[in-house]
Amino acid sequence: MKLYLSVITAAMLIIAAVNIAFETAAWYTVIMAVIVSTAVQFLLDGLIAILINKLPDRFFGVDNPLYTVSDAEKNFHKKIKVRHWKDKVWELGGLGGFSKRNLVSPGSPEYIEKFIIECNKGVLTHRLSYPIGFLAMLLFPNGCAFSIALPVAVVNLFLNVLPTLVLRYNTPKLQVMLKRMHRKSKTVI
Repeated sequence: MKLYLSVITAAMLIIAAVNIAFETAAWYTVIMAVIVSTAVQFLLDGLIAILINKLPDRFFGVDNPLYTVSDAEKNFHKKIKVRHWKDKVWELGGLGGFSKRNLVSPGSPEYIEKFIIECNKGVLTHRLSYPIGFLAMLLFPNGCAFSIALPVAVVNLFLNVLPTLVLRYNTPKLQVMLKRMHRKSKTVI
């Protein structure tokens, strides 16, 4: 969380400083626009998360092909070493009632299925936040839309791509665990 807050704060300061230096608007207008634009990003992301969380779990099932991770994507995750930095990414699933920080019941197939469903919900939430974050540009006059709201939207995009990568990295591992559990339960019977 500290990393995310640091990135957001640094981005806000840089965006404000550049706009003040280039006299995009009066300094107090720039500061307010940066704060409002950042707040709008938080609100839009939160609204999307609430809406996705309200959808039935069946739309996010374990076998839903929309959430299948390809071999090429798995290789990409290895190439960018998601495993090494994934724990630094802000995880807010606990706000929706299901934290994805670590496994609570690793021996329960029902729990692993719920974990995968929550990962899939997170993926959709973050992916929808990519383009919707740019809607904040519509709230500002032209100068501020491009010099303030656009950079804030780009930072928001970056901060939404990271958790998407982590969720997509973790999901195949959870699916392997679930398949093993199902195989094990069939051999026990």
